[in-house]
Amino acid sequence: MGPETAKPQRKLRADSIRNRELLLEAATEVFSAGGPQASLEAVARQAGVGIGTLYRHFPTREALFEAVYRHEVDHLADLAEQLAHDDGPTEALRSWLHANVRLVATKKGMIEALQPVAHGSSELKAYSFDRLTKAIGLLLDRAIAADEIRVDISAEDLLRTLIGIFYSQGAGEWQPTALRLVDVFVDGLHKR
Repeated sequence: MGPETAKPQRKLRADSIRNRELLLEAATEVFSAGGPQASLEAVARQAGVGIGTLYRHFPTREALFEAVYRHEVDHLADLAEQLAHDDGPTEALRSWLHANVRLVATKKGMIEALQPVAHGSSELKAYSFDRLTKAIGLLLDRAIAADEIRVDISAEDLLRTLIGIFYSQGAGEWQPTALRLVDVFVDGLHKR
């Protein structure tokens, strides 16, 4: 027998790509409102597709949770790319950090639903840490190059600080406190 040949990947049809995006958007909404107990049927209904379509794209609840998590991480990475072209490097960094706080605040139920998936998969943790570290690094490096921010902070330090702010917040209205802490931290990074 000869070596196994890899099966060529089929190009996805436009309607399949559209359905996948609809499912990710619907899942984000449904998980935000209903947390980990949100039903997959509700996701399919919100997306306007049948449950079979959902399972063709995401064969398990965990696969859907992971796809939504990756989608959110990618959204934040894309936002960093956009902000890197704005005036004011330090303000771009602050805006990106604020966007993270708002994401967590508005999608608290979704974040709770995604925690087991994010913490259970070392590959997913590595993917999200890498993407988010590069996103922060892009903005941080730009602020350092503009001589606005101290050079003794790394992107990893900043990401860990942000995660710490998320985890230190109790129940209730924590977003204003988190935004204030981000501002205090960014202000502390300014060169004196």
